[in-house]
Amino acid sequence: MDHPPKPPPGVYVQDGPPPSGYPPIDVRRNLPRSVGPSAVALFAGTALMMAYGYYRVCTFNVHRRELRAEWRDVRLCIIPFLQAEDDARYVLTAKRYRDWESKVMEHVPGWNVDESVYHTKKYGPPLR
Repeated sequence: MDHPPKPPPGVYVQDGPPPSGYPPIDVRRNLPRSVGPSAVALFAGTALMMAYGYYRVCTFNVHRRELRAEWRDVRLCIIPFLQAEDDARYVLTAKRYRDWESKVMEHVPGWNVDESVYHTKKYGPPLR
């Protein structure tokens, strides 16, 4: 026979410890007492990183505020030019509208092109 005989069905064989017993389990600490930086060092490093981040945010906010002030100054300087362009556009549009109105209303008796259709003395800027 090349293998040990099998126990009969229904009979169980329980394993047990070796006759000399198991070797003792080594439960001693095998790491150094301290691994990595201490809690104080971690806290200090985190505080320094946060302080640097707040510093960068504050300097960026100052820079952004300066850029916005410069942009606002530029806009204030070019407002007269923008207003002149808008006025020229309004004059051209108003002339085209008056020409169109005179052409459309030429058959209506008593129609005055330059007369306002509104009964008010208040000036309102034209809508675009």
